Amino acid sequence: MLAGVFSSAFWILLGSFILFAAAFVYFTLIRQISARRAALGPAIDVALRKTFGLPEAFLATGLALFLLMNVATSFQRKSPIQLTNRDLIANFLFTLFILVVIAGFLKLRRIDIDLLAGFSKTTLKRALSTAVVLLLAATPLILVTEMITQNAFGGGSSKQEIVDLFNTSHTISQRVMIIVLAVVVAPISEEFIFRFFIYGVVRRYFGIAAGLIFNALLFAVAHNHLPSAAPLFVLGSCFTLAYEWSGSILVSMAMHSLFNSVQLIFLAFPELFQQ
Repeated sequence: MLAGVFSSAFWILLGSFILFAAAFVYFTLIRQISARRAALGPAIDVALRKTFGLPEAFLATGLALFLLMNVATSFQRKSPIQLTNRDLIANFLFTLFILVVIAGFLKLRRIDIDLLAGFSKTTLKRALSTAVVLLLAATPLILVTEMITQNAFGGGSSKQEIVDLFNTSHTISQRVMIIVLAVVVAPISEEFIFRFFIYGVVRRYFGIAAGLIFNALLFAVAHNHLPSAAPLFVLGSCFTLAYEWSGSILVSMAMHSLFNSVQLIFLAFPELFQQ
């Protein structure tokens, strides 16, 4: 009995230390971001005026309203939609269409996407290594948020639609499409739309804190899965802080891709991760 108590105390202490370390990492990012902005002073306002303007604000508002309308419509459905290969392809094409519209609009406005998104600011290798560290730090925060959500609101499934779709898919072709969507398409498109564009616009007019909160809320809501809303909010906040701190959207894209890859690994080998 004494050994059991000691073992429980050890795991509680270890878990608390890991959670503290994870929170410390992101608290450090916030401090460094604040210090950087304070050092720049008035120059930061001049730099912001050279980024997104009112036309981008109107486009971002329209896109956010479209996402919210889509979520509201989906909640009115009485039964979930069974996605097919055609639906997955249509989803990919529509996502590509939105990316092209945003990129084309910014090009017409002569806005340097590479400069703003920081594509050339870091290498893929460095972005990936940074993403691994920041995702490891984000994981305890996400898990604790999910535990609190489950305890507070009951045992509703925290699995998103893409997870359920992967579990119920019966063909190799559909699973390959799901993997490509989850590991490649979703990280690139969602980070470009949510972190680079929508967050960039809100940050331009209302500051980093308001931009982060609004962006994380929209990111969580847009995934259209209530049991996962709180963990997705934390995940979106971590992605945004990673982008703001690094100055490169490649870092948050890499984090997003790694996160989705880990989820798919858990799905592919459930017997290894039963606990």
